[in-house]
Amino acid sequence: MRSVIDILDLTVEEIDALIATACAIIENPDDYAEACKRKKLATLFFEPSTRTRLSFEAAMMELGGNVISMASASSSSAAKGESVADTAKVISCYADIIAMRHPKEGAALVAANNASIPVINAGDGGHCHPTQTLADLLTIYREKGRLNDLTVGFCGDLKFGRTVHSLINALSRYTGIKIVLISPEELKLPSYVKKDVLQKKNIPYVQTTSLEEAMPDLDILYMTRVQQERFFNEEDYLRLKDSYILDLKKLENAKPDLSILHPLPRVNEISVAVDDDPRACYFKQVLYGKYMRMALILKLLKEASE
Repeated sequence: MRSVIDILDLTVEEIDALIATACAIIENPDDYAEACKRKKLATLFFEPSTRTRLSFEAAMMELGGNVISMASASSSSAAKGESVADTAKVISCYADIIAMRHPKEGAALVAANNASIPVINAGDGGHCHPTQTLADLLTIYREKGRLNDLTVGFCGDLKFGRTVHSLINALSRYTGIKIVLISPEELKLPSYVKKDVLQKKNIPYVQTTSLEEAMPDLDILYMTRVQQERFFNEEDYLRLKDSYILDLKKLENAKPDLSILHPLPRVNEISVAVDDDPRACYFKQVLYGKYMRMALILKLLKEASE
């Protein structure tokens, strides 16, 4: 049974096909309005979520399918000690496909290994969030018309950000990609990502602590939150936090066609004044996430029925 736990579970050709399907849905939604009629998606979210959960549920409903879900982990049998493996086996009796978020890394893989229906990882701890990466890729494609020959800046928490690691992995498979890593020393991209992805694939990258210095070269700016709890002392945090707040002044030297992405939720790392700038794409990104989840649900249900 085919599941998607990591973005690398999908080939470049499959990602390109998902993008094509998502674009077709955007152009002709009525053609897909009953594509999942009589099919059921189970959303199993063992930790809080707004965008991802509602996005999956909206995606299935717009495909003509139905959704069953648990209100929270505390209201499920997990509160009684039921294992993820057993939960996956039980839900397989009720639904046709599962979207699951869990605080523990590897939980989605355990579910996939025990379910008799496809499982989509909707985030497992700090490990992976493949459908966010699909949303990111569709946003870049719709804004730029391509996924190659781009200079992409990642700014903020590059050490712990699962969305950053996943997107770097995905982009590394396209040609002409240059990466700019913008972060405080404390939150630099882990050395294993640099070694196993960037260096292994000979992808040019630079590291800097200055967002302003990096800005003029960027085609894409992927913002993330600098979290206070990641610092050993408050002085360092207070010294650095404003450096990574994107405002209109920091955009003065940016390209006119820069695309600004953010996986959300935003706290204060992007000024609300930037929302009205045509380069702000983070709310479009939310919408594109729904379309990519629609495309992925269609793909996995089709393969499961073959």
